[in-house]
Amino acid sequence: IWKFIYEYRGEGQVQIGLLNAIIQFFGGQPQVWISLPFWNNFFLMVILIWIQTGFAMVILSSALRGIPEETIEAAVIDGANPFQIFWKIMVPQIWGTIAVVWTTITILVLKVFDIVLTMTNGQWNSQVLANLMFDWM
Repeated sequence: IWKFIYEYRGEGQVQIGLLNAIIQFFGGQPQVWISLPFWNNFFLMVILIWIQTGFAMVILSSALRGIPEETIEAAVIDGANPFQIFWKIMVPQIWGTIAVVWTTITILVLKVFDIVLTMTNGQWNSQVLANLMFDWM
């Protein structure tokens, strides 16, 4: 799906990539986004964030729902504002879940080989260690 979004066709051809079609619709020039050194890393990060967001939201949402209502009510009665309730009541109660999500996402980011190989093949300054090992084999 992401290959389709960033797809580029030559000048004068119909742009089938979603990003280039939108840019061309507003009068801009289509670009080979994956070959531009700054943008290719940015768009690879967008892909990784999109992949991990669902997992993190489900886990953190269930952790937040597991916080007892009595704790929140007691904080409100004691005069805590929403900022204090979140940082001093809720976050400490879900700190273990935050650590699990952070660790899992960090491990999955270290396994980014497949996305980089599929999107850029390690070209245009998007090389990762796994790509180098794959090339040496």
